[in-house]
Amino acid sequence: MPITSPPTMQFPGTYWQWRGNSIYYVCAGEKQSAKPPLLLVHGFGASTDHWRKNIAQLQEQFQVWAIDLLGFGRSAKPKQEYSGSIWREQLQDFITEVICQPTVLAGNSLGGYACLCVAAEYPQSTAGLILINSAGPFSDTEVTSTQTYSNSVGKLMRSILLQPWASFLLFQYVRRRSIIRKTLNQVYYDRNAITDQLVEDIYRPSCDRGAADVFNAVFKTPQGEKVDVLLGKMQCPLLILWGEKDPWINAREKGSKFRQYYDRVTEHYLEAGHCPHDEIPEQVNALVTDWILSISELQS
Repeated sequence: MPITSPPTMQFPGTYWQWRGNSIYYVCAGEKQSAKPPLLLVHGFGASTDHWRKNIAQLQEQFQVWAIDLLGFGRSAKPKQEYSGSIWREQLQDFITEVICQPTVLAGNSLGGYACLCVAAEYPQSTAGLILINSAGPFSDTEVTSTQTYSNSVGKLMRSILLQPWASFLLFQYVRRRSIIRKTLNQVYYDRNAITDQLVEDIYRPSCDRGAADVFNAVFKTPQGEKVDVLLGKMQCPLLILWGEKDPWINAREKGSKFRQYYDRVTEHYLEAGHCPHDEIPEQVNALVTDWILSISELQS
């Protein structure tokens, strides 16, 4: 089947009440009796908008859902602790209460880690897992002398940023449109994919009440369970898509770690940066579609 460039249309969303908070989500496509639904989960600072190129095409084959994690996008931004366990429970409850059937979870970066947490702790809710340049450390990651120095500097910076005034000043700096664009220029391999719309989609939620508190809370977030521990609990098929040009992740090295701890994995290395689903959506959509269809055949 030839792959055409997906349109960048906007999809209307709605709100779901979760633990007293309004959670924004989008649903597109018809429910399929022979195919599981697909739930898309964004990374740090992003939202359901980051998936519009994927939803536009994937809805032709699947019922597609996308959700704004608590603290991001159009969802509520309460002043509280944020962690992988909070987002895990949010996604699990969303699958149980709204989607109402086992789901294929797909997450980018921080969203990938949140999806992995769901797949590990709630196998009955997970029909499959797709990780796209996923975040999260392994237990046995080797630490070099350079990394030790870097970690020491990181701890010092973190202790400074735990001060509300310092975190607030940093937030006001990084939320500027020019800084958002500069960051995207670092993590996108194809800079043609960095549009004014993309910058605006990231900037807009930063203006919401509570956004600065969420940013501040990130520096206080307790470290979650290690990726290898989570993989040890998982039972579903796993697809990993790596943007090899990602400056934040050594894709080949991290891919080998996943294969070391989990054998039900299919992976692809792509010429893209940290967000291949947005940078090269045609390739990602094709790989996601083929993989879900293949595991649906095996499960039927």
